[in-house]
Amino acid sequence: MYPMKRTRALRMAAVMIAAVLPCTMALAQEPSHLPPAELERIVSRIALYPDPLLAQVLSAATFPDEISEAAQYADQHHYLSGDALANAINEDHLPWDPSVQALIPFPSVLEMMASDMTWTNQLSNAVLVERAEVMDAVQRERKKARDFGYLRSNPEVVVGGGPYITILPAREDFICVPYYDPLIVFVGPRPGFVVGGAINFGFGVTIGAAFRPWGWGAVRFDWGAHGWFVGARVWDRSWANRGAWHSPYEARRWEAPRRAESHELINRSPAEREAPRRGGKVVEEHRRGR
Repeated sequence: MYPMKRTRALRMAAVMIAAVLPCTMALAQEPSHLPPAELERIVSRIALYPDPLLAQVLSAATFPDEISEAAQYADQHHYLSGDALANAINEDHLPWDPSVQALIPFPSVLEMMASDMTWTNQLSNAVLVERAEVMDAVQRERKKARDFGYLRSNPEVVVGGGPYITILPAREDFICVPYYDPLIVFVGPRPGFVVGGAINFGFGVTIGAAFRPWGWGAVRFDWGAHGWFVGARVWDRSWANRGAWHSPYEARRWEAPRRAESHELINRSPAEREAPRRGGKVVEEHRRGR
């Protein structure tokens, strides 16, 4: 086939795929609604995340096919932070939804999601099909942790008491990633157990103004209305509209091929991986590119 004809054929194929894809997604069978106890199990590992981080995780989970590649990117660029990392994300023309890109400063969170894709797909379906019930399940889990004495305000987070339990960063630009065992914090403590040490808030990430296009500093829940906002726009992706949905984020998803990588790729060391898993402070071993 001559080059010009081949190019024309490829373009026609791309147009046909773009036209058929929304129809194919619409024909996919909607997942079944889950009982409350199952939803509580699914959200238990993230229910105590600060509200801004939780909203980003719930949004990103609805793009499960993008999580693994984003986790690899986050791992290999972990030594960048602040403006340097934001610039790298922009320069590399990443093809993932902005909510997925928003988690790149949190390699441990993306790693958690990528390492258990069964769970991530379950969360994705639940958010798309029954978002209100997911948010109610989060509130039930938070109430358990608070009533049992595990969840309390501290120097990293401010826990609001009601009518909905909020968990907000004590400093807007510092987002902690709490470490806890769901099998402990959502059940009553045994006699003599020190509840104060059940949730570790020792690991966190500073997120400055450079990350505002990815929703940071502008994402919030409306618990009563069962939704969340990115800036002034509601995040309203669902099973029914997922094929034609438009992102409320300022940051963009690049459809064109990614640019050639211009940054050094350095995977996290075992020590750098283990610290956030245990809620500890990460001692960076690689500081190049900052």
